[in-house]
Amino acid sequence: QVQLVESGGGLVLPGGSLRLSCAASGNIVSLATMGWYRQAPGKQRDMVATATSGGATNYADALKGRFTISRDSMLNTVTLEMTSLKPEDTAVYYCYGRIRAGTDISFKGYWGQGTQVTVSS
Repeated sequence: QVQLVESGGGLVLPGGSLRLSCAASGNIVSLATMGWYRQAPGKQRDMVATATSGGATNYADALKGRFTISRDSMLNTVTLEMTSLKPEDTAVYYCYGRIRAGTDISFKGYWGQGTQVTVSS
């Protein structure tokens, strides 16, 4: 079994910062891309940022410059630093990992349970 566990969500004032962390655990053979997605009420789940095992990163265009993703491939963790937060950043943030686990011969996508981020005064 593979688990992705997020932490770090909460309530923050507009203009504030927040740091989300995610740790992958279980019978992991290989972990390719890790990343963050978010879903606001009534909206689809959108990509926020991803990081490959080789260190390449990708961001949603609207979030470049405010959000930074970092990854520790030895510890199987990924972090999202969010700055200059706006009310429209309010959403449930989900950790994602593309993982080959156990006796699987192919990679599969795994999701964390999500962590709420609320930006409000």
